[in-house]
Amino acid sequence: MRNALVGIVLASAIAGGSAVRAADIAAGKEKAELCVGCHGEGGISQMENTPSLAAQPDLFIQWQLVFFRAGTRKNEQMQPIVEQLNNEDIRNLGAYYASLPPPKTPKPDDNPDLSTKGAQAAVGRRCAACHMDTYAGTKAVARVAGQREEYLVKALRDYKSGVRAGGAMAAMADVAFPLSEEEIEALAHYLAHL
Repeated sequence: MRNALVGIVLASAIAGGSAVRAADIAAGKEKAELCVGCHGEGGISQMENTPSLAAQPDLFIQWQLVFFRAGTRKNEQMQPIVEQLNNEDIRNLGAYYASLPPPKTPKPDDNPDLSTKGAQAAVGRRCAACHMDTYAGTKAVARVAGQREEYLVKALRDYKSGVRAGGAMAAMADVAFPLSEEEIEALAHYLAHL
C-alpha cells in the first residue's frame, strides 16, 4: 500500500500538473555536481558500494531520488542532498544521467566460471524479464549491466534481507530471497562484466 501511495505521489510530482516541462540536461549536469563526490565524474563511481549512475534509465533515477527524498529509501549520505532537490531538479538529473554513456567494463573477466554460474542464475531468476535482454534496464527499472560488482552484491543482499525498499521492492525481494550467497556473488560478477 505504501509503495502504491509513493507511486501516486511520484507520478504527480514528475508530471507537476497538466503542463509537463521538458527536462533540461544542462541543468541536470550542473545539479549533478552535488553527486560527483560519490557517484563520480560522468556518473561513473570509483567509490566502493556506490553505484554508477551513467546510462541509468531516466525514470529509474527519478524514482530513486523521490524514494530517498520521501524516506522510503534510506541512506545517510543521500538524505541531506535529496532534501535540497525540487521536482524539476529530479527530472533534470534523470535526463542528465540517462544521456551519459554507460560505464565500460573495468577489466577482462578474471573468472569466467563464476560468470557462467551468474548467467545461469540470471536466466533461472528471469532477470531479463524486467532488466531487458541486455540488462540495460528500461523506464523505472535499473541498468545492471556494467554496474560495480560489489555494489550489485550489496544491493542483492539488501533486497534479500528486506533492508532495501522502494519501487520494485516486492519483485526484487521475491527474486533475491531464495538466492544463495554463491548465486549472489556469481550474478553480481556476471552482470558487472557485461
